[in-house]
Amino acid sequence: MQATSIGTCCGGTRIRPARFAAAFLGLVVLSPAPFAASAADPGAAAPAAPDPALERRIAHLLAAYPVIDGHNDLAWEIRDRYHSDLAAIDLAADTAGLPHAAGSAALMTDLLRLHAGGVGGQFWSVWVPVTITGPAAVKATLEQIDLVKRFTARYPRDLAMAYTAADVRRVIASHRIASLIGVEGGHQIDDSLAVLRQYYDAGARYMTLTHTSNTSWADSATDAPAHHGLTPFGVEVVHEMNRLGMLVDLSHVSPETMRAALAATAAPVIFSHSSARALVDHPRNVDDDVLRAVAANGGVVMINFAPGYVSDARRHWDADLAAEKVRYDSPPYAGLYIGQPERAAAALAEWQRAHPQPHATLAQVADHIEHVRAVAGADHVGLGSDFDGIPDAPDGLGGVDRYPALLAELARRGWSDADLGKLAGGNVLRVMAAAEQVAARQRAAAGT
Repeated sequence: MQATSIGTCCGGTRIRPARFAAAFLGLVVLSPAPFAASAADPGAAAPAAPDPALERRIAHLLAAYPVIDGHNDLAWEIRDRYHSDLAAIDLAADTAGLPHAAGSAALMTDLLRLHAGGVGGQFWSVWVPVTITGPAAVKATLEQIDLVKRFTARYPRDLAMAYTAADVRRVIASHRIASLIGVEGGHQIDDSLAVLRQYYDAGARYMTLTHTSNTSWADSATDAPAHHGLTPFGVEVVHEMNRLGMLVDLSHVSPETMRAALAATAAPVIFSHSSARALVDHPRNVDDDVLRAVAANGGVVMINFAPGYVSDARRHWDADLAAEKVRYDSPPYAGLYIGQPERAAAALAEWQRAHPQPHATLAQVADHIEHVRAVAGADHVGLGSDFDGIPDAPDGLGGVDRYPALLAELARRGWSDADLGKLAGGNVLRVMAAAEQVAARQRAAAGT
């Protein structure tokens, strides 16, 4: 299929900046659509009453400071659902209504909705499950890096690759969305600094030190402690990332690993998709003492929209559901209905009817953003939605078109345009530039 590009959206208005000024420059006219519940968000709570003045304010804000989101898993979804065949999916069309397997979510990302959401930069996650290890993990990572570059090239009027903070500004100035790459798991380097360097050369600009399981050199937040932080090789990984200019991403790592990495790094760190543990006691969230350390480090915590990370009721429900699944069918020796999948499924369905799934909300996401600002400061909070990597989204945040509604909620809570601009993309852009400066100094000092 020939490369295509977005022509119009939101009632025919092309949502693009007209010129570059300040940190990002341009003029974008957003229709009211981003403030209303979208078709991809059927469970959304009723939006606030229309406020044309607020809508204009958010439109002008996003013209100056487009969203730079820290984490989106579209690449894996294209690999998994479409076997990496870009001819099988048109990202220039609305993807929310595409068929999907039972139990999976509708796609949350396409170019129409990215433009409607005021997105100027997106870190695409190149994730590999922890069950894939060794050379196979390296191969799968490189295949996904290739996939990101291919879908970026397929829509050249809408997307362009970016590798530096200056690149992001340049791409936004050209009225496109900057495609950035983040490797989501230290297991993907196969214990090799050479592989890490090759990922950087291929375009990866952050790496999450672990995913859901420990590596041989770092502890995960969701695994039993093995190293109590970083091993000496783990410290070496952090140092090499600093030298390269690759952001150290501490989402998914244990609190001990967070603290060890913060002690080891010479550059600001990121949490590409995490929320506040003081509000929801999930191990994937960030404790207040670490938030304060991130502020001292100059880094940024990019708030995750995963319902179980932003709603405590949903976190408990998810745990109860997992327990019920084990209760009904946990081979080979336990479970009420072992070897009886129909009875196990019926019992689980009955439990779910009696225990409806709690909904997370846009307001709860805003609460996490406000908590990080209160503890770490406005310079250290950003957005890392995890769209297309989460099983469902909070009410009011069903896809990448919904950022304006979130910013409007914060504006109603009294946020200034300056702080909203930092949240939307200014903070992560500053951190990228700072990491590049650290790398340049280290290379100059070493004569490389």
